[in-house]
Amino acid sequence: MNHDTSLSRRGLLRGALAAGTAAATGSWATLSLGGVANPGDRRLVVVVLRGGMDGLWAVPAIGDPDFAAARGALAEYASAPLALSGPFALHPGFARLHEMWGRKELAVIHAVGLPYRDRSHFDAQNVLEGGGERPYQMATGWLGRSLVASSQPGMALSTAVPLILRGPNNVDTWAPSNLPEPSGDLVARLARVYANDPDLAAALARAKGLRDDGGMMMTAGADAGNMMATGGGKAASGALPGLTRKAAEFLLQPRGPRVVMLEQGGWDSHANLTNEKSPFITNLQQLDASLGELRDLLSAPKADGLWQRTVVVVATEFGREVAINGTRGTDHGNGGAAFVLGGGIRGGQVLADWPGLAKKDRYEGRDLRTTTDLRAVFKSLAADQLQISRATLDKDVFPGTAGLKLPELLRA
Repeated sequence: MNHDTSLSRRGLLRGALAAGTAAATGSWATLSLGGVANPGDRRLVVVVLRGGMDGLWAVPAIGDPDFAAARGALAEYASAPLALSGPFALHPGFARLHEMWGRKELAVIHAVGLPYRDRSHFDAQNVLEGGGERPYQMATGWLGRSLVASSQPGMALSTAVPLILRGPNNVDTWAPSNLPEPSGDLVARLARVYANDPDLAAALARAKGLRDDGGMMMTAGADAGNMMATGGGKAASGALPGLTRKAAEFLLQPRGPRVVMLEQGGWDSHANLTNEKSPFITNLQQLDASLGELRDLLSAPKADGLWQRTVVVVATEFGREVAINGTRGTDHGNGGAAFVLGGGIRGGQVLADWPGLAKKDRYEGRDLRTTTDLRAVFKSLAADQLQISRATLDKDVFPGTAGLKLPELLRA
């Protein structure tokens, strides 16, 4: 049976038991940010925005001479966009991101995209997560392969292990739940049942270790990837603001993950993008608040400067067409925008080989032309933040990308 698409009977049992054990180790509502990681440890957070964020809406090129005419009603905002460098600005809803820009903790990469050009969400997300040049080229994810190359533990704040983290290594998952918490007696009995199974015993030990560190509950191991972890907390939330707080709590644990992946859906903006009360504005505000809270938690006094050793990259599978459509939205396109945040990055800059917005400069006359390969951004962060050699990156993590020029995103 193919492990990537279904679970064996043993795997299903293992996932269910791990989920029960996770809940048994304690309630997330009682957890604090104590137990800080060892100095010098680095962290990488990858946030995938599913649906294709409109990069020109989130990061408008207001100084481009063709911007207003090309975008029409999408060039008008309820309040003034927040100035960056050159012709660029941030959507006015990105207040926390703009604060980080002022601290030189935010870099924007514009006109960025993937080798894929055919506008399918599923295929584009597969390329983004796999790290190849075409859909379904890679059976594992670039981040999962990076964990193997760097011998680092990783976690998805999701009910299943997404493609981006899949690989031969074990990846933990965590997702909120309102299920009741099992008794301590059940945990003890499970420990006796697990005693003669190395895999299950290891899963239980890891869950207990995270709890002892002041951590969260989770499913343990790749075999539990398609099961939902149970947190036991009545106020658990699957929304991005709740998940970024959980990510901070995990990252602060001495024995916790060094790499965390989160995702936010709902960025497919075919209609109503100009409505200031639209779901897209809610999404944007949630993203801004969540990234701001993550920064606050990792830079708090108890965090011992972890924000300075953390990099967050925010990316989406493709951008949108430049022109507004008939339903006041934008259709699937190519080039878009990505964000890199952290206390140790080369912030306060927009990295863009800007192609221009005149119709003759667009891809197929429709899209912002891609001039930076998103894989170069990922590859640069894997090299610097996870300390993976260029040779290993070229051969094992991002095969076929040896010729890519990598942006310098981190300070020395």
